[in-house]
Amino acid sequence: PRQRYLRAERAEVSALERKRNVLCCLITRILKAEKQLHIDNLVFRVIDACQKGELGPGPQFLSFCCHSVDVLSCVLHLLNQGYLRRQEGRPHVLEY
Repeated sequence: PRQRYLRAERAEVSALERKRNVLCCLITRILKAEKQLHIDNLVFRVIDACQKGELGPGPQFLSFCCHSVDVLSCVLHLLNQGYLRRQEGRPHVLEY
């Protein structure tokens, strides 16, 4: 029984990592196209793309549930990694 629990836990961690990677890629793709975007608009566009299954070029992906907390967590991660930055004097506007 213990072994099954560990495998289930690893599967959950793997699924969360994949979700985070998809969200980070989507955030980056949207900001590359827009150059700058208000954080509220970015969150809305990411959630909308997830619900519609518009997660990448080519074949449509299955839609998945994503919340504003998920998107904001990924935005903070990308800010800390240096992929995104806040606009000078307007911290609510993000730039790629």
